[in-house]
Amino acid sequence: MRRLAIWMAQIRANFLILTLLLVFTGLSTVYKFYPGEVEHGCLYALIITVGVVLSHISVNLFNEYSDYNTNIDFITERTPFSGGSGMLVRGETSPRAVLTAAVVCLAIAFVTGLYFTFVSHWTIMAIALFGTLTIVLYTPVLVKFMLGELFSGITLGSLVVIGTYIAMTATPSEAFTELAPLPVILISLPSGILTSLLLLLNEFPDVEADKKGGRKHLVIRFGKQKAAWIYAAGIFVTFLIIAIIPILGYVSPWFFIALSTLPLAVKAAVIAIRNSENPEKIVTAMGLNVFTVLATNLLIAVGVLV
Repeated sequence: MRRLAIWMAQIRANFLILTLLLVFTGLSTVYKFYPGEVEHGCLYALIITVGVVLSHISVNLFNEYSDYNTNIDFITERTPFSGGSGMLVRGETSPRAVLTAAVVCLAIAFVTGLYFTFVSHWTIMAIALFGTLTIVLYTPVLVKFMLGELFSGITLGSLVVIGTYIAMTATPSEAFTELAPLPVILISLPSGILTSLLLLLNEFPDVEADKKGGRKHLVIRFGKQKAAWIYAAGIFVTFLIIAIIPILGYVSPWFFIALSTLPLAVKAAVIAIRNSENPEKIVTAMGLNVFTVLATNLLIAVGVLV
């Protein structure tokens, strides 16, 4: 049980809730917008969930391995929402074991993508390859060129929703332009932006450690104050899109329930802007942001279903 608890911390199991909610959102769009019956629906949903969750686990493990090797782990200030698990630093796991687990998880996730390439559509392989490259290149390349937030939002946000829809509904001979209807793409956008914003705000406490580790994300490039305003702008765009979707008639007015988290998001943005250099206040904003991201994704899925 102790080893299980250690590995649950190592893979950051509590953050996997986001992955489950993203798949749920994708499945809700299938229920709403796909006119036919999905053959093997439960089996497909299970395989998709396993593949996406393993992809997320591999991201976390590769990140932990990299942070340990670049000494970021030894100097970072951990919070409940950032800074990694610290398992490697405390000697609870070994770098080799973490790297092996990361590769195995990524390989199994890739196989699930390969499966849907044959039973659904070739675009699933394109999504799988894009996700694999993002995972592998995240630490050595993307976070050094201010691309980490963007690619995280695409892969662990919008593409999960769109990919779930395609995997569940597409056929191998289907035309590319018919794979995902416009409403599905629009509904995926808030999820993608929210994932990027989750990463962005969680980078605030790690700035000094990340600098020494060779990273150059948005908070390092623009500074905490400007990054806080970028976060606020992202919140505005996210909830604007949520408000527009039912106005366009793609979903029922029940979709507006996803706007109920806006006050929390605004509060997080105000705290970040006013206290960008205050670690304690930033942790408060991070907590509000985590709840906003999870609750909004859940309410988006529910709003689509109702």
